[in-house]
Amino acid sequence: MAAKKVVKAGDVMTKNVVYIDGSATVGEAVKTMLEKKVSALIVNSRNADDAFGIVTRKDVVNKIVAQGKDPKEVKVHEIMSKPLITVSPGLSVKYCARLFAKTGIRRAPVFDGKKIVGVLSNSDIFKTVA
Repeated sequence: MAAKKVVKAGDVMTKNVVYIDGSATVGEAVKTMLEKKVSALIVNSRNADDAFGIVTRKDVVNKIVAQGKDPKEVKVHEIMSKPLITVSPGLSVKYCARLFAKTGIRRAPVFDGKKIVGVLSNSDIFKTVA
């Protein structure tokens, strides 16, 4: 009986990482998400010592639309999550699924120790079940 291959984050992550600056407006972030067909943007760090952030469709819905705020008036840095929980490309998808469940996150940047190489989402994990 052959050993079952362990599926890793790097095997199933989305390699298309889209970035935005924290100084951009939420309106610009929404436009970028729609154009690039992504549900989250990685927010650039301001300098080498700063952490990356993330802004998601859920952030826009919960923190802008539901609150009646104008997306053209609010900056991305005001609604983003930061610092990020990141995963390594070598982590098993099973471990990542447990991490997501425990922390309540739906996606995490995949960080190879030097740079972000992808984004792992609960959708990516879900697809490994089939």
